[in-house]
Amino acid sequence: MKAVVMAGGEGTRLRPMTANQPKPLLPIINRPIMEHVLRLLKRHGYTETVVTVQFLAALIRNYFGDGDELGMTLHYATEEVPLGTAGSVKNAADKLREDRFLVISGDALTDIDLTDMLRFHRENRALVTIGLKRVPNPLEFGIIIVDDNGRIQRFLEKPTWGQVFSDTVNTGIYIMEPSVLDHMEPGQPVDWSSDIFPKLLESGKRLFGYVADGYWEDVGTHESYLKAQADVLEGKVKVDFDAFELAPGVWAAEGASVDPDAVLKGPLYIGDYAKVEAGAELREYTVLGSNAVVKEGAFLHRAVVSDNVYVGPAAHLRGCVIGKNTDVMTGARIEENAVVGDECVIEAEAYVSSGVKIYPFKTIEAGAVVNTSVIWESRGQRSLFGPRGVSGLVNVEITPELCVRLASAYATTLRKGDTVVTSRDASRAARALKRAVISALNSSAINVVDLEAAALPVTRFNTSRENVRGGIALRTTAGDPQSVDIVFMDESGADLSQAAQRKLERVFSRQEYRRAFPGEIAELTFPARAVDTYARELLRCIDMSGVKDAEMKVVVDCAGGTSSLVLPSLLGRAGVDVLTVNNRLDDASPTESLAERRRDLQRLAELVASSRAAFGVRFDPVGERVSLVDEMGQLISEERALLVVLDLVAAERRGGRVALPVTTTRVAEMVCRFHGVQVDWTATSLDTLTAAAAHPDTIFACDGRGGFIVPEFAPTVDGLAVFLRMLGLVARTRLSLSQIDARIPEAKLLKRTVPTPWAHKGTVMRSVVEAAEGRRLDTTDGVRVVEEDGSWALVLPDPSEAVTHLWAEGHDVDGAQAILERWARVVEQAAGAS
Repeated sequence: MKAVVMAGGEGTRLRPMTANQPKPLLPIINRPIMEHVLRLLKRHGYTETVVTVQFLAALIRNYFGDGDELGMTLHYATEEVPLGTAGSVKNAADKLREDRFLVISGDALTDIDLTDMLRFHRENRALVTIGLKRVPNPLEFGIIIVDDNGRIQRFLEKPTWGQVFSDTVNTGIYIMEPSVLDHMEPGQPVDWSSDIFPKLLESGKRLFGYVADGYWEDVGTHESYLKAQADVLEGKVKVDFDAFELAPGVWAAEGASVDPDAVLKGPLYIGDYAKVEAGAELREYTVLGSNAVVKEGAFLHRAVVSDNVYVGPAAHLRGCVIGKNTDVMTGARIEENAVVGDECVIEAEAYVSSGVKIYPFKTIEAGAVVNTSVIWESRGQRSLFGPRGVSGLVNVEITPELCVRLASAYATTLRKGDTVVTSRDASRAARALKRAVISALNSSAINVVDLEAAALPVTRFNTSRENVRGGIALRTTAGDPQSVDIVFMDESGADLSQAAQRKLERVFSRQEYRRAFPGEIAELTFPARAVDTYARELLRCIDMSGVKDAEMKVVVDCAGGTSSLVLPSLLGRAGVDVLTVNNRLDDASPTESLAERRRDLQRLAELVASSRAAFGVRFDPVGERVSLVDEMGQLISEERALLVVLDLVAAERRGGRVALPVTTTRVAEMVCRFHGVQVDWTATSLDTLTAAAAHPDTIFACDGRGGFIVPEFAPTVDGLAVFLRMLGLVARTRLSLSQIDARIPEAKLLKRTVPTPWAHKGTVMRSVVEAAEGRRLDTTDGVRVVEEDGSWALVLPDPSEAVTHLWAEGHDVDGAQAILERWARVVEQAAGAS
């Protein structure tokens, strides 16, 4: 029985460590990861192995040769172009037809019991057996759910937190029957998890999952690389390394020279013929490569130092990685999570800050303080994008320098000569930072159409116009005047999809920005009639019949925001009597506190009641979201506002579809059913809601937080559009908002948030699925558990905070509370597990 070792990966997330060597050759305790994998195969009887190679293939072939030194026989299958995980194995099909074979990654450290996995495969007569492992953070892996017998039920490749329904992930270790190869075309790029396995599962093939007890670490990031080194030193993984124990936990290889006056605190490893001088201090989890030299007074803690590195006197290395043939001179200091590439020189007294990445062959001058990467950089945050775009404190987290790098990364994802729309809210911070964004775009050969201060719906509309490829808007974070959000848009004016966000993040983290040649510097223009064009198109698309005849009066609060720039163009043509308040730009207070918002809503309610208006609307400062007040002067909650507007739209259209997030009360379904309208339930992220709103049959969409979509105009959230839509609906229905509200049943929906450590989120979701056995599950976003009587609970991990959100809806408040308590206990117990 043969094995296949997949060794074609570039390891882009590990740059600059992989800038000039393939990921499988990265050393773990001075042996390449792939050598540890091959030794594992040999221990389990796999002596004939096919190695699939692509990136820097010659380096792998030169290092391992024919496998004779390991007592194995190695064959190589070279890909001319990347073929994916399955395509690379198909490329070696002529060597795998005789018998079942094992597939394993050449860049993951593991000691999984392959013999027991083969036994499991045979006993279950499986076509494919997939090695599975439970991990704390499953986001970067493919999630797999199996039944009690180990048969696979479902796949999900690289999910978001909202899609996590288990912490059991695909290790990339497979045992396969040779007939699997018949399900692929040669020369075509295909992957096992996203292409082949789902098709096999759909056709009813016998696919099983073997949940392994052994160690497995996908060495895909700098953090996991350091962790793998530490785990070997602690004995958490069974690997072979040639060394003898100088003292408890202090391992030294052949020829290593350690002065008796050196301070050594294990576990640590000193490579062959390395030299540690008197007065040097090596602390826990330090690894020295072959022929490394550590001079007197140097201090190393959790540092991984490659072959032939010189560490000068009084140098200080902590939690960093140093590439081959690099010199760290006297008194230099390299901090946590920094990575220095091969053949660099860090001169005396230089300081390399935490997280900085230095590309190979660079020199850092004496005394220099390096706070940003010379070529590549890895952000210290869990994710660049949050629920509001890229957010942070002004001039602390969101600086002009960061704006330049973000805009440069965004420009690199587009083509030279493309056009991008930019805008801002009324704040001075957004105005200053937008200038940095525009400069970076123009310098990257991207033309900019700048709307200056503009309502966000106007920006989205202009971004969706012909010959525009995207947009960037800067706004003050709602409720936090010290912070700003940078909103990136695609060519439809919607927020970037999660796939597009990941693409931008990859460019940003590597700092591989495209720059224009002097003759390619792009243009900056200021359109003269952007607001008028938006208003004219909005009035053309929305049915305003009956408004003039109804002689309505409404009260509108612009919140001192950019909607005040648009309303004059709309209201003059709408034929309605409008009382406006806060109808100005307020650059000193571009957002409001919760107390200020409540105060202004109370004032709006009083004005509506005293003026006998049909209703009142308050826009957020960028004109995107609205709050509603009925004719009695009563504030309509966000949940009820969704139902009221939904009822108005559905009653008039009497057909079509509405898009709503899964967190919405199922009363909405009752309203739709009454009017003959269908509900499409979506994930809670705004990009999935806007994608659903783009369906030609969609007549309404809302996120339940004051964000309404009017699909006949645009598939994006637009407070101004829903205001005009309501004018027409209320005028034609001849019913007041309070009357419509009164005829809609009360929702019994409750919500709770449970603190959840990041490391336990996958465990929490698996525990929920296990506790829900026998009940109907909906995994559109998170896990929604539906009881027989129709009541339900939704468990949804937060994508940016260490919490889990729960919703529960019952037939009465007590029932909803009981459901919420039951599932909160499940989450709390799993979140507190060690």
